[in-house]
Amino acid sequence: MSVAPEPLVPNVFGSEAARDDGCVARTVTTKDGVRLAISEYPSEHADAPTIVLLHGLLLSRESWGLQVGELRRRYGGRVRVISYDHRGHGRSAGAPMRTYEISQLAADLAEVLTALHITGPLTLAGHSMGGMTALAYFGRAASQRPVEPAGLVLVGTTAGSIAERGIGRLLATPAPGALFGLVHRMPQRATDKAVQALIRPLGEVLSTFSGDGTTAAAVAAAVGAAALRTASLTTAAGFLPSLKRYDMYHALESIAAKTFVVSGGNDVLTPPSHSRDLAAAIPGAVHLHHPSAGHMLLHDAAECVTDAIGRAMGMHSGFRRPARVRASGKRVSAAQLAVVVS
Repeated sequence: MSVAPEPLVPNVFGSEAARDDGCVARTVTTKDGVRLAISEYPSEHADAPTIVLLHGLLLSRESWGLQVGELRRRYGGRVRVISYDHRGHGRSAGAPMRTYEISQLAADLAEVLTALHITGPLTLAGHSMGGMTALAYFGRAASQRPVEPAGLVLVGTTAGSIAERGIGRLLATPAPGALFGLVHRMPQRATDKAVQALIRPLGEVLSTFSGDGTTAAAVAAAVGAAALRTASLTTAAGFLPSLKRYDMYHALESIAAKTFVVSGGNDVLTPPSHSRDLAAAIPGAVHLHHPSAGHMLLHDAAECVTDAIGRAMGMHSGFRRPARVRASGKRVSAAQLAVVVS
């Protein structure tokens, strides 16, 4: 395992290892040789609170852009902000399909935490598959958790049973296993070239969605377009069987971290029932539910997610102002934002 500045090649974070906004681009090489691309906003003090942001399937660290910007605006150098691309995603290197397991992502997370020498209080925030990764980290033996998180934010995610609810029921069919076997036997270059040809037109449509590029809808569209342009069929097919098997319910009652669970009423990928299960099983968890938000809560309920991160880190208590569904530009009143303490 090693840490180094990212290679000086053009990318969405600029061509330098350090950006003008204070972001430092690094790479961590895992024990099995996979290079993980990392963005870090260092703190002013070594013992400052640290937040590690974990993205969802076929997305990248870019999906947390709104939260990173707001956290920096609110707290500046008083907090350390870290995000990275999972193996097979974004600017991180690909890996053998057999390693595309949620348990492996949790192992990667442990290596990242060790490599970056986190000494202050740690909060993990995970969206979708990123939340599953955070829970899998809690499911590891104590000796395999180099840092014990003090805070946890779970956004549009689940502890398991994903194939039993919503459109996740598609995972219950033989298709994911068949796709894994097919793609596993094909040359990766050929599969990736094929999927790019299929989705490139959709990516171009998404990239031109919304006018001025300043709204959350435009940000969400840009993130989606970028994800589609870099999507790998190998990555998608590789993780599907793992998602189907995933089950971390046994780990929930032992989580001692200050936990916030955020769900959206229109989320068809991880329906709110998953979040209710999480909030009920994790001691002291607070459930924040946005009735009008979909699966992309990082954009649909951006302010709520950022507030939850701040509260999990102990930076402030309560909401400074009413949560807002940024994608529609409409405020959510206190009556519309359901807060459930379990």
